[in-house]
Amino acid sequence: MADLVVGFDLDMTLVDSRPGIRASFEALVAETGLEIDIETAIGRLGPPLEIELADWVDAARVPELAARYRAHYLVLGVPGTTLLPGSRAAVAAVRARGGRSLVVTAKEERSARACLTHVELAVDEVVGLRYGDGKVAALREHDAIVYVGDTVTDVASGHAAGVTTVAVTTGPHSAAELASAGADVVFDSLEAFPAWLTTEFGPPIAR
Repeated sequence: MADLVVGFDLDMTLVDSRPGIRASFEALVAETGLEIDIETAIGRLGPPLEIELADWVDAARVPELAARYRAHYLVLGVPGTTLLPGSRAAVAAVRARGGRSLVVTAKEERSARACLTHVELAVDEVVGLRYGDGKVAALREHDAIVYVGDTVTDVASGHAAGVTTVAVTTGPHSAAELASAGADVVFDSLEAFPAWLTTEFGPPIAR
């Protein structure tokens, strides 16, 4: 059997980043006077920040504003991040089977690592600024055999990479939407993940 390498999305899969994202957007709006519907932006987390900003400002301003947002995020967003139910046990379950955990996220790597440090969740590797085909490439590069995410695009990336795709409904999409997108299995939260891992890959390694 191939080595167990499990990829996880970050926002709304492992962590609830919404309070920190809200605070960071509020700071950006206060600084720039931009008109951004923050709740709309938070409700469709998943794509890169630049794609979200392009819905609200001229394309020429996106790089500058993305840099300003990310500066605010390191100060305001990281402390607003909390673990979602089952996240710690899910990562531990991979490790208990001699596997490696990989975070593949559209978030900038520096911010992703800062969030993981803040919530004290240790993973083996973090790959940032990946979305769509970028996630596909990262999963292949790291020999992942499972990818866990919360969006239909996560499901699509997992399938394109040829891995088993696990979806959780802690993000913007319903169980029906994730199943229709082709998820191999759908859970309400990561709390169900360790038991599934046992079914698919056997019990933890005796130490």
